[in-house]
Formats: sequence, structure tokens, C-alpha cells
Amino acid sequence: MPTRQIVIPNDVIGNVFGQLDENIRKIENAFSVSIVNRGDSIVILGDSAEKAEAVLRKLTAFAAKGEQIWEQNVNYVIASLEDEGFQDIEKITEDAICLTASGRVVKPKTLGQKKYVDMIRKNTIVFSIGPAGTGKTYLAMAMAITAFKNNTAARIILTRPAIEAGEKLGFLPGDLQQKVDPYLRPLYDALYEIMGADSFQKNLERGAIEVAPLAYMRGRTLDNSFIVLDEAQNTTPEQMKMFLTRIGFGSKVVITGDVTQIDLPGGKQSGLKEAAKILGGIEDIGFSILTPKDVVRHPLVQKIIYAYDKYDASRQSREKRVIIRKGGRKRK
Repeated sequence: MPTRQIVIPNDVIGNVFGQLDENIRKIENAFSVSIVNRGDSIVILGDSAEKAEAVLRKLTAFAAKGEQIWEQNVNYVIASLEDEGFQDIEKITEDAICLTASGRVVKPKTLGQKKYVDMIRKNTIVFSIGPAGTGKTYLAMAMAITAFKNNTAARIILTRPAIEAGEKLGFLPGDLQQKVDPYLRPLYDALYEIMGADSFQKNLERGAIEVAPLAYMRGRTLDNSFIVLDEAQNTTPEQMKMFLTRIGFGSKVVITGDVTQIDLPGGKQSGLKEAAKILGGIEDIGFSILTPKDVVRHPLVQKIIYAYDKYDASRQSREKRVIIRKGGRKRK
């Protein structure tokens, strides 16, 4: 039986193994191997011992850099074993973007997120397309706040279309700002966590931070700003064109969205999907495509996304077969 052996330093072995060795059990199940602790060495037994060793070495490297090893880390390293760049995967922990108000370091947690952050640094406009839980909005906000604190952006502008997610909320009470606040709440939540409520409120009152629905962008020129358009899958093509043509000198724009969660009424075309077709290949515009592998929320979120993707693919396959049976293949 193939056998591999590694040494994990005593100061990180508890972190790598996890509570009640839960991380080790996950690796054993993933590769059908046995992992035993013999003295100062870890012995791996099984046909996939080499793969399990590679995962353990990466988790040890994460732990040596001060990273707490959670289920998400273990799942991600296992899933990324065959990916390009796996050898340098631990370097994602070195890219600290900023500190939250509570002192927590905000940094990428996957290679996809690292490429996304690097793309924001490099390009004037970045589209980030991916499923829920991949950090699209949160990392964009962290980058915006960092640019603001470093004086590379004079203000932060956060916007999203005021589209309800599959339900009608009816008439909302209050003034105009109070009416649109429910649509913008996810943006407020990220700002509160990263900046702190007092700092956010102070900058909001003096106009350094603006949180507004997309309709407010019409007719404006946005200079020297870091602009985040969230939930962009719910823009129409006309709204997307309007927004993109607001960009002024010295500004940076991040546009985020999930094309599997389009809430536009009447089957209208998504401005995000159309923009991806039209603007690909233009210099200084980047497209970051995140996948379920980049999900950093509860592990169940990743499983739910995979299940829906599988269901959608199966449904589309069935619909194609029905079309072929009823009318034959379409003529070219």
C-alpha cells in the first residue's frame, strides 16, 4: 500500500488537525486514505496518499502563516488540488486588503478571490460575476474603503438597482431615502463592519460616501471616485450603458452580479449579461468569473449552488430533447 510521511510542527498541528481531528477525517474521506500520528511524524496510507499529503502540506503552510484552519479552508484546498496555481495557494493569505472596525484582517480566501482583487488593482473597470457567497460585494467594498483611506479616491459611491427579489414589497413608508434603504441594506452592512458605524455616518454626512439607487446616477459625471454597482444582473441594457458612461477621470468601477439570480420582470435581458458579451477584450476592463469553489459562506451554500447548477443543467437537457422530438433539429 502506498505510504507518505510528513512532519507537522507542534505549534500548528492542533490547528491543522482541527477540533476532534475533524479536518483529518475530512481528508481521509475525500481520498480514501488513513492518516495516523506516529511520534513526530504523520503517516498517510492509501492509493491517494500523495494527494492527501499535498493537501496536508498546504494546510500546514496556511497554519504557519497564522491562518485559522476551518472547514472552508479544508474543502477549498481539496477542491483546488488539480488547479493551476495550487503550488502557490498559501500566498493568498499574504494579501491583506484592510482591517475591519473590530481589527479583523480582510483578505482573499481563494485563488479566484485573489485574482479578482488583483484585477481591481490593475483595471479601471472590473466586472465580477459569480454565485452568492463568493465575496464579490464585500471585497469590492474593502477595496473601495482602502482606496478612500489611501486618498486614491476622493469618495465612495455605492449603488444598485431597486429591484425586488421575486416579491412585491408594496408602498414603503418614510421619505425617499427611507424608501430606498431596504434595497441598499447589504451595502450598509458591509460598510458598518469594515468602517464602523461612527466613521461611516460621519463620511456619509459630509458626502464622502454616497449610497443610492442606480436611477440617481443618470446625468452625472463621477470623477475621482471608487464606484461599486451591486446586483448588476438586475440592470437593463439601457441602465448598464447609462451607468458605464457616467465614469469620469480618476475613477475606478467594480460591477458585481450573479447571472443565475435575475429578478427583472417580463423576461427582460440583463444588462450585465449583455455587457459581458459587448465589452470583453477591451483594454482596462477586466472580467472576474467566480465559481462555487470560491464560496466562503457556510459550506452548505456551496452544496446548494452545485445542486441548483446540476438541476438547471438537467432541466435544459430535457427541454432540448423535447424540442428535438417535437420539431427536429433547427436548420442552420
